[in-house]
Parts: sequence; structure tokens; C-alpha cells
Amino acid sequence: MPHVQTVRWVGGADGCLRLVDQTRLPAEFAEIECRDVQTLWEAIRALRVRGAPAIGVAAAYGVCLGIQAARDADEDAFFRRLDEAVDYLASSRPTAVNLFWALERMKRTALALRGSAGPGEITEAILTEAKAIHEEDRRMCRAIGRHGAELLADGQGVLTHCNAGGLATADYGTALGVIYAAAESGKRLHVFADETRPLLQGARLTAWELHQHDIDVTLICDSMAAQVMREGRVQAVLTGADRIAANGDAANKIGTYGLAVLAAAHDIPFYIAAPTSTFDLAIADGGLIPIEQRDPAEITHGFGRPTAPDGIHVYNPAFDVTPARLLRAIVCERGVIEPVTAERIAAVVGENEGRKPQMNADKRR
Repeated sequence: MPHVQTVRWVGGADGCLRLVDQTRLPAEFAEIECRDVQTLWEAIRALRVRGAPAIGVAAAYGVCLGIQAARDADEDAFFRRLDEAVDYLASSRPTAVNLFWALERMKRTALALRGSAGPGEITEAILTEAKAIHEEDRRMCRAIGRHGAELLADGQGVLTHCNAGGLATADYGTALGVIYAAAESGKRLHVFADETRPLLQGARLTAWELHQHDIDVTLICDSMAAQVMREGRVQAVLTGADRIAANGDAANKIGTYGLAVLAAAHDIPFYIAAPTSTFDLAIADGGLIPIEQRDPAEITHGFGRPTAPDGIHVYNPAFDVTPARLLRAIVCERGVIEPVTAERIAAVVGENEGRKPQMNADKRR
């Protein structure tokens, strides 16, 4: 498979951000060009770019876009514009903590130079920081793949949900990165990919991505998972995550919690793969994770076609939370967290590194 750059910056400090438009896959591979924060905000909100790590990288570059017009302004005007860009991008989606982690990191970089460097120099430094975040995500994905591959055995069937591959990150993927690394080590795996309703990220993105990588993959409807498990076709379940609380409760695409319950009922290990930037140790448990509610039309008018009666009530949470007790292990770039406990997470992730800014605390459920 040719290397797909989900997110890439083009040019210098006055450049632009290019993204793979994931809403158009698998029928068409196309990119969109973002030259302002408004275009990027829409791309994040509309899931043109998605996946917690990729959203974080895109948001970091989004700050660069937001301050371009202020690089020749005075210091106060520059920092007002910086705050406006950060706050605006933070309002795009509430659940994926990488978004807020990246925005806060970019803001800290600028504030550290206030008073000792001018807006032009700070603009250059911010772009350097965004590129560092991008490169770090690449390295983290590779490390997650190496650690997680050891959990999978040759010949196993592995069930995954939504998309946690290269399209959701800067390079290799988290959950799919584990599968790629296992395959590269010579293990033969058969992957079952849930469609992932209502927006079919599993069908449109994961099945496409695995097929491009020549990984043996079978697409199933979400409601088929229990039967596939009962038939003994699955020996491990592996997903990504958008936010992980201090105790290990993990938010991921809606339907993940149900898979974890099914896996427990069939005595199948359930693994999550995510970088340390996805941990939010500032919140004690999953009950405090903000859950995004999305447009009812995603259910009533799937991909533009009416699929439900007019005026019907709709509940459309984008994520659910899987309790830590249902997780066999969490794989991050520093190793395997097992058992999944607050103490073990703090030891591996680190109290300070796992603390995230509460920019969206008012949206918690």
C-alpha cells in the first residue's frame, strides 16, 4: 500500500494543511486543503479528519493557521488571536482528549516565548511544535504496534471496531498498528471488521485500509459480532480509544462497550491500543467523560437517503464508555498496562503527563 499521509503540512509558516477527506472513502480518495481555522473546524466536525490522534495533530496545525494573519501584529493582538483560534478549535468535538492535549501544548509553547520573542519568531516556533507532535505520533504508533503484537498469536481471529489505523493517526495506527506489526513479524491473522454504524467507519475505512495492506479481513454487521464469537472465529478483540480515564474506563466509538460485554461473555480478551496522549488522569472514571451527541440525520437519513419516518425521536451518541473491569489490557507506546487499574496506569503513564486541560468540562454528561 502506498503510504497515505492522513494529515500533512505544506510549506513554511505561511503554508497550509492538507487532509485526506475520509467522508469520501472508499469510493474516492481525495484531499482537502485548509488555509484557515474555519475550514479545519468543519473538517473535524464533519469527520473529514477523525480518530483521536489525527484530530490532535490536525488541531496543532490548526493553531498555526489561526495565527498566520497575526504574525506581524503587536504582542497583545497576536496572543488574542492565538486564544481565539485555540478556543474555536476546542469547540469542534468534545470527546477526543488528544484535541485538547494538542491545543494546550501549542498554547504553552507560545506563552513560554512571550516577552522574549516577537510574533514572527513565535509563529515559527509554533509550527516547529506542531511538526514535533506529528512526528511523536508516528513514533508512538510504531511502538504501540511492537508492544501489542506480542499479545496476538499466529492464526488468531481478531475483531475490531470503527477505525484505529493510519487514517486515524499520523502514520501507522493504534489498534490496526498492532495488527500490522503482528503481520510484519510473520503472524497470520484474520481480522473481522464491524461496519460500525451509523457512519460505517469500519466498512468504509478499516476494511479499505486492511484490504490495501493485504491483511485477511472479513466485514460484518455490528449485530453479527456475538454470532462470530459463538462460532469460535474470534480469539481477541482490539480497538482504539478517544479518552481513557484515570481508572482505565475508556471511551471509544459507540458499540465498543457492547463488544466488551460480548467478549467477556465468551471469555475472549478485550484489548485497547492508544497513546499516552489519550489518557486523561484528571478525571477519575468514565462517568465524567463528555459524550458527543451528533446530528439525528446520521440515523434518519443515512448518507443522504431517508431511512426512518419523519419526525421520529433519535438518540445519537457518538461514543460509549467501556469499564476498565472488561479490559484485559491497554497497549500504549510505553508498554502493556495489565491489569488495568488506576495504580498501574499512573505508574506507566505518569501522573503529570496524563493530566489534561479541562477545556470542555461543562459538556460532561
